[in-house]
Amino acid sequence: MARKVLTLAEVRDGSLRNVSFEAIAAAKTIAQGGEVVSVLVGENVQSYANELFFYGADRVVVVEHPNLKNYTSDGYSQALKAVIDAENPEGIVLGHTSLGKDLSPKLAVKLNSGLVSDVVSVEEAGGNLIFTRPIYSGKAFEKKIVTDGIIFVTVRPNNIQPLERDESRSGEVSNVSVDIKDLRTIVKEVVRKTAEGVDLSEAKVIVAGGRGVKSAEGFKPLQELAEVLGGAVGASRGACDAGYCDYSLQIGQTGKVVTPDLYIACGISGAIQHLAGMSNSKVIVAINKDPEANIFKVADYGIVGDLFEVVPLLTEEFKKLKVHS
Repeated sequence: MARKVLTLAEVRDGSLRNVSFEAIAAAKTIAQGGEVVSVLVGENVQSYANELFFYGADRVVVVEHPNLKNYTSDGYSQALKAVIDAENPEGIVLGHTSLGKDLSPKLAVKLNSGLVSDVVSVEEAGGNLIFTRPIYSGKAFEKKIVTDGIIFVTVRPNNIQPLERDESRSGEVSNVSVDIKDLRTIVKEVVRKTAEGVDLSEAKVIVAGGRGVKSAEGFKPLQELAEVLGGAVGASRGACDAGYCDYSLQIGQTGKVVTPDLYIACGISGAIQHLAGMSNSKVIVAINKDPEANIFKVADYGIVGDLFEVVPLLTEEFKKLKVHS
């Protein structure tokens, strides 16, 4: 059954987030040969339309307004609801990001719709679309089908492979004028605490530190390794609680949930709350002095040793590999 499916493209710091392309890939599966329409919301965002076509969008709808310069749930829900009313899609796909997690329930209520959140795979079987999502902090997975109404899902970053980039693709770009008003929240300024670099939630490589780093200074070797690998630095709640780093780096049940290709855990014991945020990483490497540490139970590779000796050695070896590659 061919469907029209809407996706929301997320723009951050002057570029499209990778989850925008993953959402298009998921939408293609849901559309079953129908049309995929990507929506750009913000101020001066039309220039990103071509990139959405390259990754599989059939059409792009742009909503621009000064009140959409910074994200607010009121502003974005007004913009997206206007597009949904005009397009009348059978499906909607958002990223399961901080923006998507905030916006999707508000939209679902406005649409009187169900919502399948945090989807890690979409497949078609027996005439049904099957959405898989983790439950119980990632210890189990459930499969859901939508039997009635609009198919509304959010997809977890780094789980659904974007389509091959094709610069020969193009399409129609249209503008929808929406009067964004009655905002209950006005964003005056955005102050970022996180270090510049790779977005933690979309990073392919993450080097994370726990209480074993012992201090804020202890994160320096981790930052050096992450830089060599083109990755991001994360932390356990224990490291954040101890004041070694900002809570914006926290990974776990009460922090960010990440699924990188490579996760290097340094001085992290492996509390169940932390495992909930990273256990679905594709390859996990654990470095810990305690051979009985719980983190080794989920690790693909384990190194029993002092992280302050092991991490610099890894950094040097990776530098050599990069030079010869």
